[in-house]
Amino acid sequence: NVSGGESHGLVLQPLWDYLHQNHHDLLRSPLFPVALSVTTYFVLVGLYTVLDLLAPTWPSINRYRLHPDKSVTWPNIWSTLGVTVYNHLFFIFPAAVAQWLWRPPTPLPSEAPSLWSFFLGILGCMVVFDFQYYLWHLLHHRVPWLYRTFHAFHHQYNQPFSLVTQYLSGWELFSVGFWATVDPILLKCHCLTTWGFMVFNVYVSTEDHCGYDFPWAMHNLVPFGLWGGAPKHDAHHQRPGTNFAPFFSHWDWLGGTNTLPTPSSYSASEEPDEMKDND
Repeated sequence: NVSGGESHGLVLQPLWDYLHQNHHDLLRSPLFPVALSVTTYFVLVGLYTVLDLLAPTWPSINRYRLHPDKSVTWPNIWSTLGVTVYNHLFFIFPAAVAQWLWRPPTPLPSEAPSLWSFFLGILGCMVVFDFQYYLWHLLHHRVPWLYRTFHAFHHQYNQPFSLVTQYLSGWELFSVGFWATVDPILLKCHCLTTWGFMVFNVYVSTEDHCGYDFPWAMHNLVPFGLWGGAPKHDAHHQRPGTNFAPFFSHWDWLGGTNTLPTPSSYSASEEPDEMKDND
């Protein structure tokens, strides 16, 4: 008989065995986590951008947009995509090369993590990252020099869409990437758990900026208002003194910075600043 803990481990073992046997060299490369994160990001923003372009003529899509009366235009797309490509060429690519040169190959254990440790590890990384980014974000809004020098760039769009996710200064991109890389190491996660967290982190960051309120979005699946999500982050871009946490809501509740989006906040006619380059 197989114990409960061992049976949970067997759930991921066939997948891990397949990856181990067929993609061993790829998975051991220090470049793999970078390639995984970058690929995940561009696939997600590509899907959302297609929705953005279809939304004005497809009511079935536009009805889920937080600002259905404001379209994402080609100038919006080219501007944000240009910054994203610049950041990847001049910040992410050199960092990836440095990892490739100086970090040893990733050790691949023969055993997969148990299903319990896989999800618990991702949750642990989320909790730690959420706290780190809440403090970083709050500090960069409360200290005028930090905001002007580093974070104001991201707030040039007060009605975010997916490509705004990495419309960032190099310092902000480095900070976020550093924590996402280090936290699984601090928590001693299995490499499969680490990759799962990286993919989920990219997914949530993109969803927060996507500008849509889909029924299957995380904030609609997690009960009791514990998750922020796209509506709350959209409210942050319009009321920048609120909703600093990237994932959960508890730090904003405790810090007095939580605010709930209201239907009026989705009306562009009531906002003094229009979406950049939207004319």
